[in-house]
Amino acid sequence: MLKRGLSATFEEWVMSAEYIMASGNPNVILCERGVRTFETYTRNTLDLQAIPVIKKLTHLPIIIDPSHAGGKWWLVEPMAKAAVAAGCDGLMIEVHNSPETALCDGPQSLKPEKYTQLIEQIKEIGKIVGKEV
Repeated sequence: MLKRGLSATFEEWVMSAEYIMASGNPNVILCERGVRTFETYTRNTLDLQAIPVIKKLTHLPIIIDPSHAGGKWWLVEPMAKAAVAAGCDGLMIEVHNSPETALCDGPQSLKPEKYTQLIEQIKEIGKIVGKEV
């Protein structure tokens, strides 16, 4: 899994993937988890345009990490839904039974019940865009 750097351009990210593949590992999955912008309210700004751009430039799968991008649990659901609608190949979502007591990543974690609800909604969005969840 090759995560996009906070300030990496699409070209830099794709070239990094090509470097890995040229070294003998064809099993590369790209992960978008936000880029640095002038905004300070969220951890990073999730670049959903990365999905169609990467699909146009490469054959590689792209997954989205809405948990790390925004850093707030309540941003995970809308960004995950938008990512599926945009055609991502997968999601990486933080889930924790007790996020308020988690040693790390608590503020960006969904509780299991909320995660289950989200998956059901994502399945419906997936049907509309031709993705099976």
